[in-house]
Amino acid sequence: MAQFTDSRLANMAANAIHDAFSVYRTEFKEYTHHSKQLFEARDWLGAQENARARLDLYRRVVDDVEAAIREILGERITSRLVWASAKAVYSGLIINRNAWEQAETFFNSVTRRVFTTVGVDEQIEFVATDFDSPPTPSQQPVYLTFTRKTSTIDLFTDILTAYEFSVPYQNLARDCARIAEAVASRLREIGALRFVSQVEMVRSLFFRGKGAYLVGRMFSGSHMIPLALALVNGKDGVYVDAVLLHETDVSILFSFTRSYFHVAVERPFDLVRFLKSILPRKRDAELYISIGYNKHGKTELYRDLLHHLAASNDKFEIAQGEKGMVMTVFAMPAYDVVFKIIKDRFAHPKKNTRQGVMDKYRLVFRHDRAGRLIDAQEFEFLQFERNRFEDDLLAELLEVAPSMVCVEGEFVIIKHCYVERAIIPLNIYLSDAIEEAAIHATIDYGNAIKDMAITNIFPGDMLLKNFGVTRHGRVVFYDYDELCLLDTCNFRQIPQSPYYEDDFASEPWFPVADNDYFPEEFEQFMGLNGRLRDIFRDHHGDLFDYRYWQSIQNRLKAGEVIDIFPYAQKRRLNN
Repeated sequence: MAQFTDSRLANMAANAIHDAFSVYRTEFKEYTHHSKQLFEARDWLGAQENARARLDLYRRVVDDVEAAIREILGERITSRLVWASAKAVYSGLIINRNAWEQAETFFNSVTRRVFTTVGVDEQIEFVATDFDSPPTPSQQPVYLTFTRKTSTIDLFTDILTAYEFSVPYQNLARDCARIAEAVASRLREIGALRFVSQVEMVRSLFFRGKGAYLVGRMFSGSHMIPLALALVNGKDGVYVDAVLLHETDVSILFSFTRSYFHVAVERPFDLVRFLKSILPRKRDAELYISIGYNKHGKTELYRDLLHHLAASNDKFEIAQGEKGMVMTVFAMPAYDVVFKIIKDRFAHPKKNTRQGVMDKYRLVFRHDRAGRLIDAQEFEFLQFERNRFEDDLLAELLEVAPSMVCVEGEFVIIKHCYVERAIIPLNIYLSDAIEEAAIHATIDYGNAIKDMAITNIFPGDMLLKNFGVTRHGRVVFYDYDELCLLDTCNFRQIPQSPYYEDDFASEPWFPVADNDYFPEEFEQFMGLNGRLRDIFRDHHGDLFDYRYWQSIQNRLKAGEVIDIFPYAQKRRLNN
C-alpha cells in the first residue's frame, strides 16, 4: 500500500470498517431473528447457545477488521492524519444507516484497538455523536397502535392475534379475559377511566431465556400506563403467563442484572426512545444494553459520565461497604455507578490472579444472569482530573493498584476498571433497614442463591457483603472472584469422625479438594444473626443440605432449563 496517498488509505480504511459493521449488523439480525424460531420449537438449550453466539459476535468481527486495517495501512497504521480523514469519510458513509449510533461506536472499537488512547481523542473517535438529531427519518413508528374496542377483551384479542407464532395460543379467550381483569384492577387502583382508549405496542417481540414479551404503553384518559405481556410456550401452545402494568415491574424486566433481550428492530434509537417513555428513570445506556447493544450502551454510559462531571463538582470517594480482598471500589455520591479496579496483590487466603478475575467477569457476561448478577462495563485508560479525587481514595488506589492507576500532571489515569450500577451492600442494608424490609431482603438473599444455582452458577463466597440490594429491593450478587460453574463443584456431607477429638481439630481430619463444598457449614459463614438467621433457615434450610445442590446438578446435567420468572408470582395470571 506504500504507493497510495494518505487520503486514499483513509478512504480504504473507512470503507473496510463500514463493510465490517455491515457484516456485524447482518449477523446480529440473524441471531436475533433465530430467537423466535427457537421459542416456537421450545429449544431452550439452543436459545442459550444462540445468545452466547450473539454475545461473541462483536469481538469476532472487530478482530477481523482490525487485522484487515493493519494490512491496509501498514506502516501508517498509527498515522493520526490518516485516521482523522478515515473518521470523516466514515461519518459520511453511515449517514443513511438506521443504526448510525452503533456504527460510530463500532468505529471507536477499531481505533481503540490500534491506539492506546488515554481518555478520549475527538480527532480519531466519536466522543460525541456527529449527528445532533437522527440523520435519517423513521420510515414507520416503532410501535403498532390499537384503538378502543367495545370491550377490553376484544382490544387484547386484536393485540395478541397481531403477533402470530407457528404454534397456536393455548386459549386466547381465556387469556384475554384474564388480561382484561388485570387491566381493570390497575385502572381502579390509579383512579383512571374504566376503559382503555388506546394501546401502543412495540412491533417486535422481545425474546429472552424461555420467555417472549410484548412491550408497550396503554392510555386511559390522561393516564399512560406501562404494559408488558409475558408469553410462555407450553406443551399445548403459547399462553399469557403474566401482565405487568407497574413501572417497577417493567423496570425489573429490563434490569441491569438480566441477560440481554433479542428484539428485531431496524432503528434501535427509536426503540430506546419508546422504552424511555415508560421507564423514564433508566439511563439510555441501560436501555441500549438491555436490548443487546452493550457496546453502544457503554458509549452512552461514558457520555453520561462526562456530562455529570461537567455539570457537577462531585468528587470520587471510597465506596461504602467493607473493603474487598481482590477489588478496590470507588464512586461519586450523586452518581449511581461504582468503579472497580483489580488490586495488584490479593490478600490471604485469595489464590486467584488478575486474569482469573477477568475471566470470571467474562463468564458472567456470557452467562444467563437470571436477574441476580450485575452487568459490568469494562473500560480502559480512563482519564480524570486529579482534583476530582478525594486524597484518601487516591492514596489507596496508588497503594493497592499502582500498575492500574497513575498520576500524570493534573490527571489520574485508570488503565483498567469495571463500571457497574451502585447498590447497597446487603450487610449494610440489613443493619439499617426497617424490620419488614430486612426480612424481605433476607428471604430474597436465599432466592438469589437458588436462582444462580439453577442457572449453573455458584457464588463461592456467600458472605452478606458480597450481595447487594437494588432500588427495587431485589438482592443481587456482585463479587465474582470466587464465582464458578455449579457443575464444577463437589458438594459433600462432612463425614463422621472416628475419634471425638477430631471434631475440635484446627484442620479437617479428612482430605478436602479445592472444589469440595460442605453445605452444612454455609450457615455459619453467611453472617446472619438472631431472628434473620432463623427466618432464613425457615425459608431456605435446604441450602444447608448437600442433597439439594446435588439435585440441581443432576437436573442441569440432564439438560433441563429450569424456569426463572422475571416478575413476581402475584403478577402471574394463574397464581
